[in-house]
Amino acid sequence: MNVLRFADVVQSGFAAGKRVFIRADLNVPLDAAGQITEDTRIRASLPCIRMALEAGAAVMVTSHLGRPTEGVFRPQDSLAPVARRLGELLGRDVPLVSDWVDGVQVEPGQLVLLENCRMNVGEKVNDEALARKLASLCDVFVHDAFGTAHRAEATTHGIARYAPIACAGPLLAAEIDAIGHALASPKRPLAAIVGGSKVSSKLTILQSLSKNVDQLIVGGGIANTFMLAAGLNIGKSLAEPSLVDEARAVMAALKARGAEVPIPTDVVCAKTFAFDATATVKQASEVEDDDLILDIGPDTAARLAAQLKAAGSIVWNGPVGVFEFAAFENGTRSIARAIAASGAFSIAGGGDTLAAIAQYGIAHDVGYISTGGGAFLEMLEGRALPALEVLQQRAEVGGL
Repeated sequence: MNVLRFADVVQSGFAAGKRVFIRADLNVPLDAAGQITEDTRIRASLPCIRMALEAGAAVMVTSHLGRPTEGVFRPQDSLAPVARRLGELLGRDVPLVSDWVDGVQVEPGQLVLLENCRMNVGEKVNDEALARKLASLCDVFVHDAFGTAHRAEATTHGIARYAPIACAGPLLAAEIDAIGHALASPKRPLAAIVGGSKVSSKLTILQSLSKNVDQLIVGGGIANTFMLAAGLNIGKSLAEPSLVDEARAVMAALKARGAEVPIPTDVVCAKTFAFDATATVKQASEVEDDDLILDIGPDTAARLAAQLKAAGSIVWNGPVGVFEFAAFENGTRSIARAIAASGAFSIAGGGDTLAAIAQYGIAHDVGYISTGGGAFLEMLEGRALPALEVLQQRAEVGGL
């Protein structure tokens, strides 16, 4: 993907003394007292901010946080906790600026955090007048919030249309490179793991991947629908019978290319959906009408793990069972450990996937962990992301 990168802007010397506006993703979880409970996104934003400061730029950073109402200030929507944490991590004071749309006072070498951008009227609808005002604040716009790249908003898309320079920050550039590496020119075999409760929520991903991958491993309720499509009884398991034909079409598309959707040969069942439910391993052909399938069985897990260890590239989005319950975590744990042990380039994304990565302590063994949820899924689907499209368009008409 051809976009201008902030690293190139800095290397050219253009950023020195210039006003740099960074759209970061600082949407961190807060507890009832307004304290940050997990700061990964803030830490991920630091390389871009440091790059700008070290280049001698006057640096403005903004982000959304939560779901504020435009034009309404509520303390719980404020980036104040983020400003404090940024200051701690950078070892410097980080002023928080409110009512900043009409002008920001910041000098070269200084850093300010601009209050929650979704409080600005017109942000979410990508209002042109607002976008032009934002663009007038800076000499360089840097998009470094991959998690928002699928949204056309004033601070993700509109500003990039009108800013003198519009480029991708290091975090966004890394996402582009990693997903491109995994899907555009992958080392074969290419395996994709897609888990989740519903085929309908990920049907377009499955259809897109079926044209490219060598193995499409499905898990959770999605796997149950595919088992139903393969003629297996799934009892009272979560599934979407109305999408059986679509599942069969995905299986046929893969088979026509010499690829496959591995159907579980054994499963772990329970009679109720509960953390203390009794788990029973059964052959996939022996599931009873009152069974709930809550995980793949040990033989299936071992077979899939062996395939993943032999893969050249792996894309992972979603667990293969109810890994939150100890009795039904073996499948997801086996998948996670196989990915960690594989020599393949691996990329993983999605909230449940990141939770599994953390639970099994394999973060350092995954090639790239995506910071985006919806944006990651839409890139897997092959969709054009508005915030990336506009950066491409700007690159085509000339950079610096």
